[in-house]
Amino acid sequence: MAEGAVSGAARSRTRALARLGWLVLLAAVLLASSPVHAKEAAPAVEDPVLEARVMKIAAELRCLVCQNQTIADSHADLAVDLRRQVREALRRGDSERQIIDYMTARYGDFVLYRPPLRADTALLWFGPTVLLVAGLATLFLILRRRSRLAADRFEPDDDLDADDEHVRIRP
Repeated sequence: MAEGAVSGAARSRTRALARLGWLVLLAAVLLASSPVHAKEAAPAVEDPVLEARVMKIAAELRCLVCQNQTIADSHADLAVDLRRQVREALRRGDSERQIIDYMTARYGDFVLYRPPLRADTALLWFGPTVLLVAGLATLFLILRRRSRLAADRFEPDDDLDADDEHVRIRP
């Protein structure tokens, strides 16, 4: 009888440890999904027409922090502030052109997501294409010159091991 009592006590201890393990796992899951990770929900839009105009203008302005996003797409504090300024200007009755002109006067043409084509912005528009064409032309010229050279004009590879001697082609 004593053996049955011992094994029963061991079983109940095992069950208690298993329950404790499940409780610890449940607590860890609950802590991991706690509201600490939640963000504050964006307030509902009061005037959808105004918000559509704000987003239209914001899509034309570059985020000065992110630089590869518009202020409509960016979540940077400066972008949020600029959207707020655009919203306030529209409420005051400013036109879209006035707002864009104000932002350009304040931050320069860099704030425009598509800067105008002028003499001082031509490098922005054509610079990448010019560099690409110049690089391809240089590559073409180098490869053409090398293909015209005789094989004896090239230096032999000195880094070949003795095991690689069978690979070396001798003239």
